[in-house]
Amino acid sequence: MENQSAVKEAVRQMKDYGFKYTKKRETIISYLAKANRYVAAKELHEFLMQKYSGISYDTIYRNLRDFASIGILEDTELEGEMKFRFNCSLQGAEHHHHHFICLICGKTREVTTCPMDFFQEQLAGCTIESHRFEIYGRCEQCQNIG
Repeated sequence: MENQSAVKEAVRQMKDYGFKYTKKRETIISYLAKANRYVAAKELHEFLMQKYSGISYDTIYRNLRDFASIGILEDTELEGEMKFRFNCSLQGAEHHHHHFICLICGKTREVTTCPMDFFQEQLAGCTIESHRFEIYGRCEQCQNIG
């Protein structure tokens, strides 16, 4: 799915959940759709301050949490900080997958193998309702950093 249509779909989903449309909210969504990596609220705040002086960090963080709760964004904790990325399913990823996440730059790469079949076999009688599997490391570009 093209980036612009993915953003439009995310804005539609935001409205469907009762959130009011604002240009600031669309800018948050657009930034994350273009970034295609996990981004800290601080980075987003620095970017938005250039366009909307005076926008508060708390407002941005609250929107990020809200968008994650309705599925527009995915979130993860990296080194004690919450980070957010545009939801892969809104960008056309229709298959189940997980992520490799670079601890330095936040870039992600899809991992299509899912270990849940192995775990389901070990949990006879249990029903797995949800899961999350992430692999952390350094991408090719960040191998020699610090």
